[in-house]
Amino acid sequence: MSATLRLTEALIARPSVTPDDAGCLDLIAGRLQAMGFVCERLDSGPDEFRVSNLWARLGTGKRPTLVFAGHTDVVPTGPLQAWSSDPFVPSHRDGKLFGRGASDMKTSIAAMVVACEQFVAAQAEPGIDIAFLLTSDEEGPALDGTTVVCDRLKTRGERLDWCIVGEPTSVERTGDMIKNGRRGTLSGKLTVKGVQGHIAYPHLARNPIHLAAPALAELAATEWDQGNAFFPPTSWQISNIHGGTGASNVIPGTVVVDFNFRFSTERTPESLQAQVLDILARHGLSAGADHDITWTLGGRPFLTTPGTLVDAVRAAIREEVGIDTELSTTGGTSDGRFIAQICPQVIELGPPNATIHKVDEHIVVADIEPLTAIYCRTLRHLHAQALQRA
Repeated sequence: MSATLRLTEALIARPSVTPDDAGCLDLIAGRLQAMGFVCERLDSGPDEFRVSNLWARLGTGKRPTLVFAGHTDVVPTGPLQAWSSDPFVPSHRDGKLFGRGASDMKTSIAAMVVACEQFVAAQAEPGIDIAFLLTSDEEGPALDGTTVVCDRLKTRGERLDWCIVGEPTSVERTGDMIKNGRRGTLSGKLTVKGVQGHIAYPHLARNPIHLAAPALAELAATEWDQGNAFFPPTSWQISNIHGGTGASNVIPGTVVVDFNFRFSTERTPESLQAQVLDILARHGLSAGADHDITWTLGGRPFLTTPGTLVDAVRAAIREEVGIDTELSTTGGTSDGRFIAQICPQVIELGPPNATIHKVDEHIVVADIEPLTAIYCRTLRHLHAQALQRA
């Protein structure tokens, strides 16, 4: 059994359902400290929802720094009886390792730690600093995790040059896809105001659903942009509509519409908000008098174009597994959106993601060692480049 597999199993065995770390960070910190990392806990949040955060650095902070980032928390298991085995007891069947977090993302964290152990053992004097940024608040609200650590690092002026987030990005086999960016996410809660009344006397009421419908139709049909070479076009989708009292003879007084943008680097949150308000106004819905909107910016888009980090990772993947990896910006959000605010080059690389958040989550054991090797070879590439520049 490989070192990465053993550590993965040890992490899976800790039931770290968000935001509970369940001792994962203590286990990891012990391994990092044995290599010479200086480890710092930056826990945050109220006592009943305390979030565990770890910042660890190997080096003085004066050399180029590669950050390994990830989360120890996992989503709830769902019905235990639906699982073929206990989700927090690592189990092997048919060449696969089963357990909650096997793909998302305890294997990645274990591979990062072991890759660093291998790299440090082979380098008497690394040409780069290595850091870890780990949290137990990625699967939850993400308010007291990576974003808090990034704010602290920014205040202290800590140097970050490259970051690899261990999200499960691969499709068929480890290394076939990496994320070099993510779309931004902007949500809105639109409340359209009407006048409640009897449905048989519509002239005495004002139906907010009827008022909203033309504007919603235009919003749904709008082409917000055409995307670019790295991102698909910005999308706008309704997720919920709530209106009515439950009775069939009452015109409602309000209708509430929840919607979300997934937007590219072609747009800003401010420009999207302004365009929504223009469309509503064009259909006779003025802000304040006829509607209210509450906005929530979940994250701005980020993009890392081919350069030092992307090139090093692509080379490592090619040399270890013989794949010309695909660059992608698809999928949901990740903590990369926070790290990208203080680190110029951020990518995501992890194992296949077919079973993430599912019952019987698992990883093919044969995908584990290549991930460790890719992380380690990336370290060697960045180390060699730093020595050349020195």
